[in-house]
Amino acid sequence: MLIDALCHYYAELEKNGKVVPEGYSEQNVHFLICLAPDGTIDAIVNWQIPDQIPAKNGKVKNVFIPKNILLPQRTEKTGIESNIIEHRPLYIFGLNFEKDHFTSEDKTEKAKKSNIAFKEANLAFIEGLDSPIINAYRNFLHNWIPENETENPCLKEIGKAYKNSYFAFCLSGQPDILLHDDILIRQKWEECMADVISDDAVMAQCAVTGKNLPIARIHNKIRGIVGGQSSGTVLVGYKTTAGCSYGNEQSYNSNISEAVMNQYTYALNSLLSDKNHRNLIDDVTVIFWATGGIKNEECADLFNMSLFGSSDKMDEKQTDQMLKSLFIGAREGKITADKIASTENIDENADFYIVGLKPNASRVAVKFIYRRKFGQILSCIAQHQSDMQIGDEIRAVPLWKLKNELKSPKSSNDKIDASLLSEIFKSILYGTPYPDYLLSNLLMRIKTDRNINHTRAGAVKACINRKSRYTKHEEELKLALDKENTNQAYLCGRLFAVLQKIQENAAAPAKLNRTIKDTYFASAASKPALVFPKLLTLSQNHIKKLSESNAVFFNKLVEEIIGKLDGEFPEMLMLTEQGKFMIGYYQQDQDFYKKNDDKTKEEN
Repeated sequence: MLIDALCHYYAELEKNGKVVPEGYSEQNVHFLICLAPDGTIDAIVNWQIPDQIPAKNGKVKNVFIPKNILLPQRTEKTGIESNIIEHRPLYIFGLNFEKDHFTSEDKTEKAKKSNIAFKEANLAFIEGLDSPIINAYRNFLHNWIPENETENPCLKEIGKAYKNSYFAFCLSGQPDILLHDDILIRQKWEECMADVISDDAVMAQCAVTGKNLPIARIHNKIRGIVGGQSSGTVLVGYKTTAGCSYGNEQSYNSNISEAVMNQYTYALNSLLSDKNHRNLIDDVTVIFWATGGIKNEECADLFNMSLFGSSDKMDEKQTDQMLKSLFIGAREGKITADKIASTENIDENADFYIVGLKPNASRVAVKFIYRRKFGQILSCIAQHQSDMQIGDEIRAVPLWKLKNELKSPKSSNDKIDASLLSEIFKSILYGTPYPDYLLSNLLMRIKTDRNINHTRAGAVKACINRKSRYTKHEEELKLALDKENTNQAYLCGRLFAVLQKIQENAAAPAKLNRTIKDTYFASAASKPALVFPKLLTLSQNHIKKLSESNAVFFNKLVEEIIGKLDGEFPEMLMLTEQGKFMIGYYQQDQDFYKKNDDKTKEEN
């Protein structure tokens, strides 16, 4: 399914002119080698494009971006094998850069062997070709002797940038005459490509197209997967004989044709290189795309923005406005198909693919593949965002923010169970209940940190309400303080917030270093009957320090809540009830702040 879907995506890229011609590769190039007619290097110039990117401190950072050019197909084989029109420094110059100097010496003689392979392959390729740049290139290949060039001034000027840079050739004084663009070079290369199917090609029925075609022996490498090898990883590969059958070797076992292999690897690399089609869930690289061509490119951007909170086309303000427009029915939990269909450039019936990839040594492990109609996915994401809301203001909760709330703020190395994040992701895409251990992790984090913020409260509420909805029970938790809610755990949470407020007001204007929240919060959420009698006794001492009007207000509020508890506290609260305790506490606490803000506005 995955390879077939990627081939269809390739066809859409090709239709819209976004595919590199067959037989060529895109390559980033940092420096231009300027050759004199006799093959000597006159200069090596920086060919990168200056740009500015936002820095963390709000300023702009000046950077240089390498130019992206088309070169004859790059080799994917391991070991020493040169490309036609080489771009790698070790092959071109035969030198290593070590400890601030160039040397042609190394234990394995890799630099020497690479340079020899480069010269042999390229001299053979340009034999019989005649143009100013080709002749200069031929002279360079004949005359360059690595051991004589360790002090070359042009290379010394590059210095340590040498090792991680790539190069192209031009004629000195004429930077527009480029070796890789020479018409004779291109004609010769395309003639070679026309003869690419050799007599020893293995012909078989392609597992994807069903046609009898040459089968790929080695599959192109996939680059851009977080944690993967810098040289790339393969999706299809056979290294051990245990994976082989019927006498086949390497990827002949997969029966995927050369044409299909080139298409799916190109499409996959294209998606991985585009930040509008790629994001991260912990250590899993997630790619996503919609069928239907250019019109549905907006689907990927909207998906990225609504779930991951990132967009290359919209800034943070525009993102918030777009989400609020899309989730306008969030308060009622109603996200209609009409609302989705009315979103500009979105086809709700487009097939949308979401794939999770993780490196496994030199191979790619596919962690999950989801395919749904985009309208269904967007509706589920909208419902997720709706469930995560708490309070009057709509705030999008991207996955990274939810993930951060599951980690200790005191630890920079705290890790989240990868399976938990994957299960959360799946529950969002299909609208199913969140995993139970999301709620348990949230409650543990709240108790340990003694802190329940907007995101954590919204997530706890979402876990409880979604489970209730899925089991066809009525949702109990509202967006804001619900004075009609008679759930015992919710009332206990409200009461704790009231008792804490009484203590804080009694100490005002001084601020307490330690409140009842620091001492009793976790135990009150688990065993109310054990803790609240003591807290009520303490509160009577605090109430005596309040003004008469405040004392009356808080006494009435305490009596009202206790009255609904029927004068009896629960002995023990189970997991879901503890979550309701937290929401009762949070909403009552926020209600106090809301009233204070309203009062300030009236005074102003």
